[in-house]
Amino acid sequence: MEYLVIDIETSPIPFDHFDDARQEYLLRGTSSEEEQEKKKGEMALSPLTGYIVCIGMLHYTKSPDGTYTETKKVCLVRDVNDSADMHREELPSGVVMVRYSEHQLVSDFWKYLKTHLDQGKKSHFITFNGRGFDFPFLMLRSAVLGIRPSINLMNGTRWSYRDQHTDLMDELTYFNPQNSGATRRYNFDFFTKSFGVTSPKAAGIDGSKVSTFYQAEDYATIAEYCLRDVKATWELYLKWVELLKF
Repeated sequence: MEYLVIDIETSPIPFDHFDDARQEYLLRGTSSEEEQEKKKGEMALSPLTGYIVCIGMLHYTKSPDGTYTETKKVCLVRDVNDSADMHREELPSGVVMVRYSEHQLVSDFWKYLKTHLDQGKKSHFITFNGRGFDFPFLMLRSAVLGIRPSINLMNGTRWSYRDQHTDLMDELTYFNPQNSGATRRYNFDFFTKSFGVTSPKAAGIDGSKVSTFYQAEDYATIAEYCLRDVKATWELYLKWVELLKF
């Protein structure tokens, strides 16, 4: 059995990239500069107004005796100038960081998935809120870039996708996320700490700061954070398997 843990980080496309009609549309309903800046920040959450800064991946295989072996640890990062030139670097943590254009980054991601499928190595995806954010963003952003995804990451319905994907947000809220109560939709930091998993925020960076580090071209910090996120997702998954999976 193979497992692929995935997480993405995104950033808003510069506001002046959009024409007047779309700028007006994006800021519609705001009445202050503060509200406008908030709207601009939220642009990172849509594949039509944000781009993919990085895709972090951890690949594991499970042997017949139940032992997990890490076989790949990589972070694909978008160059701030969207340069097509490839830069490959192994970071002190052992993370392999590959930096190039968003188009090439996304293309390579889909090629990686297709290669494994062609080899008969179907991976089970593991995410936290992947059905709600990462996977639809990857699918739609790829289409915006003119790239056809090699597989449908959103295959199935809300209730019938679990054979190919474990979304821990769904599992830990029993597919019934609420604003309060037993199935409250806590954020990833809260869930990890509650289950004794080291939070990826422990090193002082979280998703809200990615754009700042990105504009400063601090690619290594972003890659390390993204892979900590992925690692924490894997560790939370193991907790869920041990204690709550039936």
